[in-house]
Amino acid sequence: MPTTSRTKRAAAVSALLALSAVVTACGSEDTDEASAKTSEKPAAATVRQPLVATHDGGIYVLDGKTLKIAGDVPLPGYNRVNPAGDDKHIMVSTSRGFRVLDASRQKMTATLFKGAEPGHVVLHAGHTVLFTDGTGKATVLDPADLRETKPETETHTSPHPHHGVAIKLKNGEFVSTLGTAKERKGIVVADKNGKEITRNEKCPEVHGEATAKDEAVVVGCEDGVLVYKDHEITKVDSPTEYGRIGNQKGHEDSAVVLGDYKQDPEAELERPEKVSLINTATGKMKLVDLGTSYTFKSLARGPQGEALVLGTDGKIHVIAPEAGKVTSSIPVLGKWSEPMDWQQARPEIFVRGGTAFVTDPENKKIHAVDLESGKKKATGTFPEKPNELAGVTATR
Repeated sequence: MPTTSRTKRAAAVSALLALSAVVTACGSEDTDEASAKTSEKPAAATVRQPLVATHDGGIYVLDGKTLKIAGDVPLPGYNRVNPAGDDKHIMVSTSRGFRVLDASRQKMTATLFKGAEPGHVVLHAGHTVLFTDGTGKATVLDPADLRETKPETETHTSPHPHHGVAIKLKNGEFVSTLGTAKERKGIVVADKNGKEITRNEKCPEVHGEATAKDEAVVVGCEDGVLVYKDHEITKVDSPTEYGRIGNQKGHEDSAVVLGDYKQDPEAELERPEKVSLINTATGKMKLVDLGTSYTFKSLARGPQGEALVLGTDGKIHVIAPEAGKVTSSIPVLGKWSEPMDWQQARPEIFVRGGTAFVTDPENKKIHAVDLESGKKKATGTFPEKPNELAGVTATR
């Protein structure tokens, strides 16, 4: 989601790392009574490779092959959805916290990770990390345990609640943002025992993360990015004085991370036409002018690491990340315009394997596009306008 506006810098965060790691089981406090009642309903037919799309009043569950609606799970309010890391479940950010949707069975489970302002969900190295902005708590779990009702979790608590993000690496290191409700300014890295390894507080309005080849972690700033790799944090500056990068997409086989790029700090809503490519091997950043605008829901990566951007011209622009060149543009939708309110529906892209799924809210449709041929494989229709889009990541 978009970052908040810039504010005056607050007092420096304590030099001591305030990350606490504990292992707990989700007991009664993690059980939502309404969810428990929902889970007692008769089991629905299993949907393979499901996709989900939120709408006003619930969440559509789609068959990943045909794009036909398999179920509609009632859920009031504005809800966000993210892959949970397995072949069945979706993390749903609600007003009460993160809830777990069993998309394959089209029902909410009884599991709730309580906390105000549930935010980023990060999948990496077999871990799913949930960051709750209102508490500053990051919850780590094994997505395979979501098949049970009470998964064990590991928690890391930031010194101050803030709109943040965190990731756990293969060796147990934990990377988390630093900030307060008024200011966000960097990242801190702890080892598997919770001892601080390094930190960098020169990243104003830190937002978002992505992981590249060799576990290089990239987080965005309003003047560049921070790259954590091989126990060191490096700042890669934007080529312009103000160059905010707040949304990134990485690929484990590519050293290059795709990011958005905004240059006007005074804009109420900037509609950028350039994207950033951050090479974590060389420490260089390159900008690519698409000739069309896009939104924070427009970025994705293809199966070979291609950088993909869904433009407001209705096309998926395919970029060779190392060369920084647009190699093709795939027509999918008609022209569209970004709404002023970030919670309002706009086209979104989600990629799984060699297929890109693209929503068309105004026409209440979703398209599956083969990225190699550029041809549409299927089109689905919704009764109501779709908003957020996600799907399971592992497939059977």
